[in-house]
Amino acid sequence: MPALALALALGGCHATPPGEDQVGVSVQRTPPDYDPSRLEPILMSPGFQWTGVAATDTGRVFVSYPNWHGPYRWAVAELVDGAHRPYPDGQWNRWPPVEGDLDPDPAYRFVCVQSVYVDARNRLWILDPASPRFEGVVPGAAKLVEVDLDTDRVVRVIRFDSDIAPEKSYLNDVRIDVQRNVAFITDSGLGALVVVDLNTNQSRRVLANHQSTKAEKDVVPMIDGRELRVGQTPRGAVPQIHADGIAYNPADDFVYYQALTGRTLYKIPAAVLADFDTSEWEIASAVVAVRHSVVTDGMAADADGNVYFTALEHGAIMYLTPEGDLRVLVGYDLLAWPDSLAVTPDGVHVTTSRIHETKRFSFDGLMPREPYGLWRAPLPPAGQ
Repeated sequence: MPALALALALGGCHATPPGEDQVGVSVQRTPPDYDPSRLEPILMSPGFQWTGVAATDTGRVFVSYPNWHGPYRWAVAELVDGAHRPYPDGQWNRWPPVEGDLDPDPAYRFVCVQSVYVDARNRLWILDPASPRFEGVVPGAAKLVEVDLDTDRVVRVIRFDSDIAPEKSYLNDVRIDVQRNVAFITDSGLGALVVVDLNTNQSRRVLANHQSTKAEKDVVPMIDGRELRVGQTPRGAVPQIHADGIAYNPADDFVYYQALTGRTLYKIPAAVLADFDTSEWEIASAVVAVRHSVVTDGMAADADGNVYFTALEHGAIMYLTPEGDLRVLVGYDLLAWPDSLAVTPDGVHVTTSRIHETKRFSFDGLMPREPYGLWRAPLPPAGQ
């Protein structure tokens, strides 16, 4: 099936034309020509939901499966020749422990992985908020795991105690500043950023009481023609999903982040976050509200200074240019809850997680009937 036809069949097609926006965000078509067929399907996952995606410059691709409310077998997998295999091995992916397990320590098992990321040093990072079914953090299980991609072995486990990952937290996404060797993490459960010094494994939780990490109470996302509300009724509560997407932009040395239930993009100098001697007041004073944005889940940046967003209300990938223009890269009503992004020279990889169709939000309380997908879009032309 041609790429566009498959995209329409899986993602749906709606009436909003490219360049127009239901929420008043000024966007532009990707020059020189807007061509949705450039969205390339890579692999579909019938029945097993994907959220995270990570990719190397040499073509290796990894995905993560959340331990939420649907069928679940693995937390992390590598895609090889059109098939999935648990990564780095089966034992790391076995949770809850089975009878006879000799070492069921949750620090060395993936409990509920949310995201995966390959940094510029070719290290794979696996973020485990350890809150299966959103029922609270399993004690001792929240962690950031480093895997050596040359040996496919776990080389480091950075555990987060309850000061860094409180019971109701949900560590959501991670990005790495390889020059300073620092990790930046969002907490979408309570609203905060977590900073990890990868030289010392020291962590700190910041901006936990700052509006930039919190959901905006007046925002009601409209996805696939329906308000995003909990339960099987149009009057259900709007989920308050706090700081979620995050990107480190090496071109300007800023960390960008945004609440999922929100339309304001923020940034902060990476140097301020990375310095563990800065006070909370100094960090809060350095936060900049960049602009009115789109409702987004995943974010990423490229070497040219473009910051990419999964645009949930538009079924699209958009990007903010260094000049401040917000443009449509590809999609527009073709992607069913585009979730996470991975940028490589081959293009922008994106997962579709169909979260708005899962039992928490669907009218019938059932899981999606269409497969979850992995797609790839070409990078924008240089300077555009």
